[in-house]
Order: sequence, then structure tokens, then C-alpha cells
Amino acid sequence: MRFENTGIENQTAPLARLDELMESLGFVRAGQWDYDRVTYDRKFEIKNDVFYLRVQGYAIEGDVGGRHAIIKLMKPLLGKHYYPHGVEYGEGENFPSSLVNQCEALLAKVKEGLANINA
Repeated sequence: MRFENTGIENQTAPLARLDELMESLGFVRAGQWDYDRVTYDRKFEIKNDVFYLRVQGYAIEGDVGGRHAIIKLMKPLLGKHYYPHGVEYGEGENFPSSLVNQCEALLAKVKEGLANINA
């Protein structure tokens, strides 16, 4: 599921500040990066299902490995994990409305944090 009109897509931020913001909201970047891209995931476990809210971005200046990059964010995704195949983000997936609401609230906090970074 792709979240539209969250206000974070196309926003930019310095990587170090973005890492701090995302970590404070429970997102993990860990080893999910290369020199041009970053991926932040927030895991949700509901009953026997596992879901991930994913926020991706790419460097428009610098490189991620040097931690001196400016990151431009993309539209966030919500996916469901299927063992052993991985995460599916397709439009055919059904997500609990409480999860979607929780994700929207988190994305609003990301937007607010980005506004503070870029103020």
C-alpha cells in the first residue's frame, strides 16, 4: 500500500538529522542502505501477522556511506510479510484499519519532525 499526500514525499533532510528523527519514532535503518539510498522500516506485529511501514529516500547530495548526504524522501509504503518470500506491498493486500491509522499518525510525526529540521 502506498501512502499518498503525506507531506513527506519530496522533502529533504540531512542524513544524520533524518536518522535521529526516524529512530526517535521507532524506525530502523540498520544495514538497509547503499551509497545512494536509505530505507527506514517500522515493524508491527498484529496477532500472527507482521507488517512493515517503509520510508525510502535517496541522496541528492553526498553519499550515505559518508553520513554527509542530503536525502530526498519518497512515498511511504505499508507491506505485509509472508514467510519465506518477504514483504508484499501490492494494492491487493488488506491491512487492518487500526494499523493504517497508526501509520498515518506516525507519518504525520515524521512530517512535523522534518518541518523542525528544515526550519
